Amino acid sequence: MIAPKKQIRPTIHSIVMSDNISDMERFQNEVLRPIIKLQHELIICCFQHYLKKRKIFLEELDFAKKTNLIHKLLKTDTQLKKELRGFIIGLFTIEEYQEYIKMYSELNKRVNNMILQKLYYL
Repeated sequence: MIAPKKQIRPTIHSIVMSDNISDMERFQNEVLRPIIKLQHELIICCFQHYLKKRKIFLEELDFAKKTNLIHKLLKTDTQLKKELRGFIIGLFTIEEYQEYIKMYSELNKRVNNMILQKLYYL
């Protein structure tokens, strides 16, 4: 029986799996990317609320300034970073969480980078 949390995840057809990828890359492709795709709208909504609350207007900036600002915000605001990461981690199964904590530092960097990529195109 597939865990309910896994059943709701979208399939990402562009992911090509091979036998010679690292455990970290496999976890990213099988767990992180589908969850981030599932949570895309929530991530965007949360970030837009964050911007509104702080009276930050991205639409007035060109792409380079916007991406620099988003990068700076996610780098410096620990609470925002943890909240966005929580949207992802909260959809792990117990087994996935146990695997995640073995390599959480590198996986957190990957999650942050994938979230950044989503936010750049607001």
